[in-house]
Amino acid sequence: MSVLPSSPCDGATAPVVRTRTLHVVPEARSLPVVVGSDLRVPTLHGEVAYANLDHAASTPALETVRAAVDRALQTYSSVHRGAGFASRVTSAWFEQARAEVAAFVGARADDTVIFTRSTTDSWALLSKALPSRTTVFVFGTEHHSTLLPWGRFRTVRLPVPQTVEDARQLLEEALVDHPSRHRLVVLTAASNVTGEVWPIERFAALAHEHGARVAVDAAQLSAHRTIDLDAWDADYVAFSGHKTYAPYGAGVLAGRSDWLDAGNPYLLGGGATRSVTEDGTTWATGPARHEGGSPNVIGAVALAAACATITRHREAIEAHEEQLLESLRTGLEEVPGVELLSIFGDEHDRVGVVAFTIDGWDSSLVSQVLSVEHGIGVRDGKFCAHLLVDELLDDPWGERSTTAVRASIGLGSTLEGVERLVAAVSRLVDEGPDATWTRTDGGWSIEGTDPRDVEVQRPW
Repeated sequence: MSVLPSSPCDGATAPVVRTRTLHVVPEARSLPVVVGSDLRVPTLHGEVAYANLDHAASTPALETVRAAVDRALQTYSSVHRGAGFASRVTSAWFEQARAEVAAFVGARADDTVIFTRSTTDSWALLSKALPSRTTVFVFGTEHHSTLLPWGRFRTVRLPVPQTVEDARQLLEEALVDHPSRHRLVVLTAASNVTGEVWPIERFAALAHEHGARVAVDAAQLSAHRTIDLDAWDADYVAFSGHKTYAPYGAGVLAGRSDWLDAGNPYLLGGGATRSVTEDGTTWATGPARHEGGSPNVIGAVALAAACATITRHREAIEAHEEQLLESLRTGLEEVPGVELLSIFGDEHDRVGVVAFTIDGWDSSLVSQVLSVEHGIGVRDGKFCAHLLVDELLDDPWGERSTTAVRASIGLGSTLEGVERLVAAVSRLVDEGPDATWTRTDGGWSIEGTDPRDVEVQRPW
C-alpha cells in the first residue's frame, strides 16, 4: 500500500487516498513480454512470425503496461479537482506516476517532472521557457526535435564531430566564442541513426565549467540504458512513452525548476492558473504551470508502469539486447557490399540501433523487400536526422545511396528475427529480390498483388 497526496492547481489542501500498485511484474530474471509478440504477418511466401526490428521508431506496449492501463481505466476520472472517490484515486495515481518517472530519470529533490505529449513536445516546451536571449548549442548529429525548436537566431549549430574528443573541442571553442548570460547545450544520449552512446557526464562537466546548462535527449536511451540526471549532473532530460514500451501519448521533460517556473506557461488554460481575476492572471508553479487542460492520466500511468518494469528487469533487458546487437552487427558486416554507419567508429559503445547501406541498392527498395518477402519490419530514409545522415553518406562522386536502412532491436525482437534479417540481406545481395519491383512516383511497387494488401478489421 502507498499513501500519496494529489496536487490541486489552486493550492488547496490535497486529499489523501490509499492505492495499490498498478502493475504486477514477474520475476526480474525473465524478459518482460510485449503486446503483439505472437503477431504473424502476410508475405509473398505465406504467413510468418513478424520480425520487429523497428523499435527506434516506436516500441510495442509491455503487457504490464496494458494491465496497468486496464486497471486505471476502471476508476478513470478527473484529476485534482474532483471530490468523488474515482477522482481521488485517479489523482493519486497520476502523482504516483510522476514520482515513479522521477525515480526512473534520477531526478533530484528540487527537479520538476512535467508530462508532455512526446520528446518533441518536451523540447518545444523548454524552448518557450528559456530566459530571453539564451544561446543554444547543438550538434549536427541531433534528431530534428532537438535541432530545430530553439530558433535560428539563437542557435549555434556545431558540425558533426569525428571523435568524442573532437566533439568536446568543438563545444568548448563554441562556448568560448559565444558568451552570454544564459546558455544551453543540447545533446543526444544515444543516436537514433547509429545507436552510439554519448558520454554525457563529460560534456555536462565541460558545459558547467563555462556556465552553461545541459539538456539531454534520452529518447533512444530510455528503453535500453539507465537515465540519471543526478549522476550525469545534467540539467534537463526528455524522453517519450512511445519509445519506452508505453505508446499512450505521454512524454516527459524533467529537470531544474527555476527556468520552468519563470517561463511562460506552455498551455494557457485550466490547471495552469493559481488565480484569474479582472485584474489579471497568476500562474501556478511546478508541473501544473505547463500541464494546462486535462492531463493525459492514462499516458502517465502507462509510462510509469513501463519505467517500473524496465527498472526491475534492467539486467535481463541489457543482456538480451547485447546478444541481439552483436549478432546483428557481426552478421551484416560479413555481407559483401554492406556498410554500417558510425559517427565515432565501430568500437564505440552503442544501443541496439544499426543503420546501413548496401552497394547498388536503394534503401527504400531494401525495406520493401524485407517486409514483403521476409516479414521483417525496418525503417529507411534519413530518420529525422538529415544533417547527420547527409554527413555520414557524403559522396562527391554521387555513387553512394543518399539514404539508409535502419534496423533497431528491443523487447519485441528475437534472435530468429535478427538472423532472418541477415539472411535476407545476404540473399538480396547474392540473388536479388524474389519479386519484380518497379519504382513509381509513390515509391517501389511489386508486380502483381502485394500480400500486405489484406482487409483488416478496424479495432473499434
